[in-house]
Amino acid sequence: MSVSVRHKVHEYSVTVSQSARDELILNHLWLVRHLVGKLAARLPPGVDVDNLESAGLLGLVEAAQRFDTNRGVDFKAFAALRIRGAMIDEARRNSPLPQELLQYVKLVSRAQERLTPPITIEALAAETGLSEDQVLDALAAIPLTQVKSFDPAADELSQITEDVSSSAMEREDEWRLLADAISSLPERERLIVTMYYKEDLRLKEIGEILGLSESRVSRLLTAAQFQLREYVMER
Repeated sequence: MSVSVRHKVHEYSVTVSQSARDELILNHLWLVRHLVGKLAARLPPGVDVDNLESAGLLGLVEAAQRFDTNRGVDFKAFAALRIRGAMIDEARRNSPLPQELLQYVKLVSRAQERLTPPITIEALAAETGLSEDQVLDALAAIPLTQVKSFDPAADELSQITEDVSSSAMEREDEWRLLADAISSLPERERLIVTMYYKEDLRLKEIGEILGLSESRVSRLLTAAQFQLREYVMER
């Protein structure tokens, strides 16, 4: 094959690849808006939603550029992690938390260091003198006070199992443990976790189904995530 022919083949391959990436981006713009809606409802008031969406779009573009069709991975799942990670990093950089909430975060973080696992929301409230709702608001805000970038290799649920040493169990066992943890949740929290992660519903939609406010659903989801993490860490 001559140099000129090889060049034309390479040029065609690049064009096709770019075309495929553009199609992935255009076909998944809805996913950015969907994830913005899910995430924004769980962040403190005052978060700039437009900035979140812009960050999410950059995450989608990066996902399309890095996606490898030969790995047999679903692009939606692959992109969702990177979109969400980009939005969380944006929230950390440009969405300062209210001073009162930062104080709650400090109290709860210190209480977690003092208390003996497994820790409960009730124990944190008793230790800090905060209400249970204030404790839950602090737990939801803690990820936004961390300077490290979001790890796109793990979402909120899989990150719970990442807290357990990977050498202690195989990945399949970790997910089995997480399934047991979900089964141990009170019925309402178990329903919320299922609808939020498996059914991919927004907090507002879950609230309409369960007859709860969006803020209440957010706090119950935070409580469920905390209970799951404590369950897994103790096994």
